[in-house]
Amino acid sequence: MQIRSDDRQTRDAEIAALAKALSHPARIRILRMLQAAPGCIGGEIVEAIGLAQSTVSEHLRILKAAGVISGEIDGPRICYALTPAALAPLTDLISGLTPSPAGACCLPAAKDIT
Repeated sequence: MQIRSDDRQTRDAEIAALAKALSHPARIRILRMLQAAPGCIGGEIVEAIGLAQSTVSEHLRILKAAGVISGEIDGPRICYALTPAALAPLTDLISGLTPSPAGACCLPAAKDIT
């Protein structure tokens, strides 16, 4: 089954948005923290990351908007957790990137990559 160009462009835009959401070291630290301690409370994340609360809130907002994490209100607090399935398109892309066979020096025709 061949993927239509507009479907591929939509998927590529989604992958790029995921990559952009992960493109800051503080966001990677947040993800590592949530991996190690699921259900982290926002205040605990601020203390562990060592950035201003407003800065951490912005990083959390970006990760949540990309679907990489979820936040659940628990009284006056918000508990955050990873949403690993959201990273599947990016994981699939990266795992599918393989070196070219020996001697393959030419790029595929544009019609083959769109």
